[in-house]
Amino acid sequence: MQKEFDGNAEGSAVGQNDPDSPETSGSGAVKAGKPGGSTKVRLPGHDPIWARLLIVLGVAIVLISGTAVAGVNLLNQRYTASVNQRPLLGENSRAGDPDETRHGDVEGPLNFLLIGSDQRALDPEDGQRSDSIIILHIPATMDRAYLLSIPRDLRVRIPQFPATKFRGVSQEKINGAFQYGGGGEGGVQLLSETLHNLLGIRFDGAAIVNFDGFKTAVELLGGVNMCIDQKVTSIHVGWDDKGNYLSPAKGGHPAVYEPGCHHLEPFQALDLVRQRKSLHNGDYDRQKNQQRFIRAMLTQAKEQGLTTNPMAADRFIRAIGQALTVDTNGVSLADLMFALRNIRPENLMGLQLPSESRDIGRISYVIAFPEAEALYAALRADRLDSWAVENPTWVNHM
Repeated sequence: MQKEFDGNAEGSAVGQNDPDSPETSGSGAVKAGKPGGSTKVRLPGHDPIWARLLIVLGVAIVLISGTAVAGVNLLNQRYTASVNQRPLLGENSRAGDPDETRHGDVEGPLNFLLIGSDQRALDPEDGQRSDSIIILHIPATMDRAYLLSIPRDLRVRIPQFPATKFRGVSQEKINGAFQYGGGGEGGVQLLSETLHNLLGIRFDGAAIVNFDGFKTAVELLGGVNMCIDQKVTSIHVGWDDKGNYLSPAKGGHPAVYEPGCHHLEPFQALDLVRQRKSLHNGDYDRQKNQQRFIRAMLTQAKEQGLTTNPMAADRFIRAIGQALTVDTNGVSLADLMFALRNIRPENLMGLQLPSESRDIGRISYVIAFPEAEALYAALRADRLDSWAVENPTWVNHM
């Protein structure tokens, strides 16, 4: 029997007070529905690296909207102590003076680098991969946001990185920069330098997130409501005839997500947005689903009062803070959060890089089209709104 989810289904619930539940084992226990009852099962090992990143934007925007000016100093003390802060940006890719601590008004346009990796909050040097790379652009109006997904296989030049004695390479997949930089903060530094050379922009901040951050955030929201436009068949999650978890690779009936709107539990959301093989346009459609998921997360947070209830937002930040590593480029967290207060879920726009997949020397790369240069120029000039109107093919409808 194939397990399907629809907009009216409650889906599976995260196990509570159980020795195999995420709270005690960290492995992601869930209940998988079956005829005549439900059975608690363990999902497979690591959740998708890039999916862990998606919560970063939700955290950055959701938590700030209910912040009052009078509470900025208090909030800054609380959040500074709750969130890991490290120098994630390279010297050339960092906007402004990295040694200057700035307070007060934060003005746009702003560019943030969002990274998903295997690194753990208490050991940020442990990660080695960056399977998700998103540039968050906030225009000068500070009332909307653009999400530009950078394909992990994009063929680029990666510069040298003396800290790891990496000499640079002329043609390589962009996610290799994270590994050549040694993972963790060094990996993000080299990745930011690579993107600076490619795009001609400097970054106002960066963030990396681990699995714990994603899991905790989605669980605190009680799952997420998300709409998709095509059937998605999982290659990772499935069930046997009795409703127990069994990977499709081992003969299980795969989870199927039909077109429409669904309520997704944390494991379902992770599974859905990691899929690409069953999608019409492969990784490009996966990027679209990732961006839709970010908007769905913000919408869910807004509906639950996180954008209007400072106390609820405060609890949310402190609950997931240790799962995040951020670089705010000298701006206090409270000031940054307050500056982004006017951004709403409906004011998000997803963008794709004009490009295509191509095999070169039996290696699959993503090659940017010449028109990508116009996108880079629009990003530098804060004209992404005009570029989006002129290039609807590369705009994701969220």
